[in-house]
Amino acid sequence: DAVFYNYYTTLKGVMEKEDPNNWEFVVPEKLKDLYEAKDFGRYANEKGEMPVAFIGNLDITGGNSGSPVIDSKGRLIGINFDRVWEGTMSDIEFDPDFCRNISLDIRYVLFIIDMIGDADHLIDEMTIELE
Repeated sequence: DAVFYNYYTTLKGVMEKEDPNNWEFVVPEKLKDLYEAKDFGRYANEKGEMPVAFIGNLDITGGNSGSPVIDSKGRLIGINFDRVWEGTMSDIEFDPDFCRNISLDIRYVLFIIDMIGDADHLIDEMTIELE
């Protein structure tokens, strides 16, 4: 009741979940600095947030992790990496009311490559259309 979860997560959520005592939730200092400065380069969404992941109702199965997520215009918008527990039944039968996959937002991937990894030379080799 009265709980709303958006279809996407942001870097703000990453910061809220940081736990320096758990290696899975350690946030690098450089990422913290960029977050505090709200320096997301050209990768922020229209609200000025840094998107990290999103859910969709794609029909996936075990072994699809790492698969590209493409929009209706053929553009890479994410990388599939998981599905919600309630949707694991899609291995037997896909039900669009329950099946949800979880994807890494490609803007976050590009942000990490460019601004954390200092690999802007890779970004320069790509044709990137951000809306």
